[in-house]
Amino acid sequence: MEGSKPLKPGTSACLWLGLVSVAVAFLCSEARTTPSPLLSPNNATCKGTSKCQTGIILPIWYPEDPSMGDKIARVIVYFVAMIYMFLGVSIIADRFMAAIEVITSQEREIVIKRPNGETTTTTIRVWNETVSNLTLMALGSSAPEILLSVIEVCGHEFKSGELGPSTIVGSAAFNMFVIIGLCVSVIPQGEVRKVKHLRVFFVTAGWSIFAYIWLYMILAVFSPNVVQVWEGLVTLSFFPICVLLAWVADRRLLFYKFMHKKYRTDKHRGVIIETETERSKGIEMDGKMVNSHFMDGSATSNLIGLIESKEVDESRRDMIRILKDLKQKHPEKDLDQLVEMANYYALSHQQKSRAFYRIQATRMMTGAGNILKKHVAEQAKKSASVQEVHVEEPEEYVSRIAFEPAAYQCLENCGAAILTITRKGGDINKTIYVDYKTEDGSANAGADYEFTEGTVVFKPGEIIKEISIGIIDDDIFEEDEHFFVRLNNLRVLETEDEVLSANSLPYPKAILGFPTVATVTILDDDHSGIFTFESSSVHVSESIGIMEVKVLRTSGARGTVIVPYRTVEGLAKGGGEDFEDTYGELEFKNDETCKFVHVKIIDDEEYEKNKNFFLELAEPRMVDMSLQKDRKLTSDEEEAKRIAEMGKPVLGEHPRLEVIIEESYEFKSTVDKLIKKTNLALVVGTNSWREQFMEAITVSADEDEEDTGEERLPSCFDYVMHFLTVFWKVLFACVPPTDYLNGWACFVVSIVIIGLLTAIIGDLASHFGCTIGLKDSVTAVVFVALGTSVPDTFASKVAAVQDTYADASIGNVTGSNAVNVFLGIGMAWSVAAIYWHMKGKPFVVEAGSLAFSVTLFTIFAFLAVSVLLYRRRAHIGGELGGPRGHRLATSAIFFSLWFLYILFSSLEAYCHIEGF
Repeated sequence: MEGSKPLKPGTSACLWLGLVSVAVAFLCSEARTTPSPLLSPNNATCKGTSKCQTGIILPIWYPEDPSMGDKIARVIVYFVAMIYMFLGVSIIADRFMAAIEVITSQEREIVIKRPNGETTTTTIRVWNETVSNLTLMALGSSAPEILLSVIEVCGHEFKSGELGPSTIVGSAAFNMFVIIGLCVSVIPQGEVRKVKHLRVFFVTAGWSIFAYIWLYMILAVFSPNVVQVWEGLVTLSFFPICVLLAWVADRRLLFYKFMHKKYRTDKHRGVIIETETERSKGIEMDGKMVNSHFMDGSATSNLIGLIESKEVDESRRDMIRILKDLKQKHPEKDLDQLVEMANYYALSHQQKSRAFYRIQATRMMTGAGNILKKHVAEQAKKSASVQEVHVEEPEEYVSRIAFEPAAYQCLENCGAAILTITRKGGDINKTIYVDYKTEDGSANAGADYEFTEGTVVFKPGEIIKEISIGIIDDDIFEEDEHFFVRLNNLRVLETEDEVLSANSLPYPKAILGFPTVATVTILDDDHSGIFTFESSSVHVSESIGIMEVKVLRTSGARGTVIVPYRTVEGLAKGGGEDFEDTYGELEFKNDETCKFVHVKIIDDEEYEKNKNFFLELAEPRMVDMSLQKDRKLTSDEEEAKRIAEMGKPVLGEHPRLEVIIEESYEFKSTVDKLIKKTNLALVVGTNSWREQFMEAITVSADEDEEDTGEERLPSCFDYVMHFLTVFWKVLFACVPPTDYLNGWACFVVSIVIIGLLTAIIGDLASHFGCTIGLKDSVTAVVFVALGTSVPDTFASKVAAVQDTYADASIGNVTGSNAVNVFLGIGMAWSVAAIYWHMKGKPFVVEAGSLAFSVTLFTIFAFLAVSVLLYRRRAHIGGELGGPRGHRLATSAIFFSLWFLYILFSSLEAYCHIEGF
């Protein structure tokens, strides 16, 4: 697949970035020994030393001043340990993001009222996509940075540190410049990706830049080098405000009153399309104008509900389109195979959350394989292993005697009606006696039929018996009449001389079954007949193929009658669109009482269908009467003609049949099952500890997205990464499965573990920096930011290639940058400021290097966002991809911005350039 080919360039890019980071770090460590004599630094952080301090968890490695050989050994140990801890954080973040995916995938049912007044129930996500991306998703991807900032402050007696805030700013720079620059270049040649929710992108991008401007204002403007309580709390409060505004932009809640747009429904895809128009009276929705200035809350909420319903309908249409395409490509496949293929196709091509891409990147990086392929393979194995259970009917120990069938029809001139009585179950070697007797209904014994009673004997081995009831014919016009025949007095022959009642036996060996009463209808044959359908309407499934409609001839069956018929369009269209036009004539022979009309129904596999057409009968006509026009009739023939005129054929109660075509129940249930199976929470979630441990110890191939038709074996790299990370995998398999408490149990336990590992990483990074001679601010922006952002890099790269839009790869980066400041710094500084305020002292935060880094990042971020907006012009087409020259130039600009940010921040930290 083309989407997997850019993986190696992306991997090599990350390796080169790592090498550049190490080179810059060592250059800075050398530069610290030769500060510039031209500057008289006023940066308080310049005066600090690189002496190692006791960590929150890890103590100092004594002696504090080792030899050069010991120092190199310590640097290697700290560096390897830091990388291994980063792997551990990535794997537990995998569990954390899986819990977030399950939580945000919860669904609820809503009732949508359509413009025509009809209501329908549909299922939608509880969590809004934008809200989940800015809250749980951002927290999941940025949890190490946020927790590092909070833990550093709380673990060092509520004193400010450089590692946490610098990691947040450094991670923001890496996200903004390196990740987006990489995503621009990995798009397949000739393709582009645009941000779909542009309003949300503007909000999150604006907030991400404002967050760092605000940070500078706190450090250097409002109260230089001091963070007050209100500053920390306002910073923290910006987080819910940012989420609220992004949600409002996504739902367009405030735009209806002040913006005039025209909404139309795209007939092909069924989505509501928004187009810029001149000022109009309101919003056009389904052909009706809604005054936007006077739209009340219920109308607005119903419009939102309609949009959500359209989105649900769109997903169904996509699923139906997938099934149809696969059926055309693979006509030899049965439905189950097509469903599995459609499941994998839908999972591969649907828009995925950032949590999914983060999980997929981590698992492919650690030798866990392609989670989509593993999930579909497991589902196929489960389907294959389910054996069909044949429920055998229990052996009948009791014989049941009943009529079969229960209803009979015969013409008045038939002579006799033959009824069938059957014996089922029990011991057929027994002899059974049963009495029968006729009973009047609308037909009377002696006038319409012969009264009959008697006994039927089932001898050993006999299971079917017939009885005959005489029918009396007359020449009187009358309605169709009926009478009954009832079974009673069942007896069983136990011995040759003893016949016992069934109730007198220790347990019954024979009983009367159902039905015990048969209905016999006598059809009058003295009239040409009344022709009608069975009812006024009938419902049929579109998958029925050929529809068979019965036309009845009642109240007479004399002579040959022609009945014309035809189909008439309603909402359903003929000509092969919904049904085949049908017309013709039915010829009822003498004494023939039933005929069938066949209409072909077209199966276009719609999810919901409720269309109708009509089948009409025209006036019937006698064939025999038309043959006697030219010859003079005898007196007897004249009498017969007079009688025939009195009994000429007519149309009955239902000459027009409404046929309502509905969706195929089987097809609808198949689509519903597929939609449920394509919930990504089922792919990344787990339901038992056994499943988690099995996944932890299993190594799988890192396959691409396209199915090559053959199973690949794990590569050497897969085995190496699996054995390097198997300790973390098995350890974190102890985390509660995501099925417990709808994912919240896994969420809470995972974030606690991430906090613990982050504290250790903070100590390792600090000790690594002081051993090699780097300040915490430089260590943070070069190493810690890089280590925490590598999984996000791979996740954004995969999202950029696989998604149709750029939201998952770009929009979430800007959202995460804002959340990092508002939560990571806002929470830590609020707690510390409150603590020192209660002590009566100020919370001191030296602006120094942090203010310089923030200012530098803000300037570069403006440039980066401007470049992205410029790329939306027609000659490029979107933020990601585009012509080769533009993509290379964009990537070079973004990588250069990151390199300059690292270089200037490091030079300022060692006072080679003047900061604040």
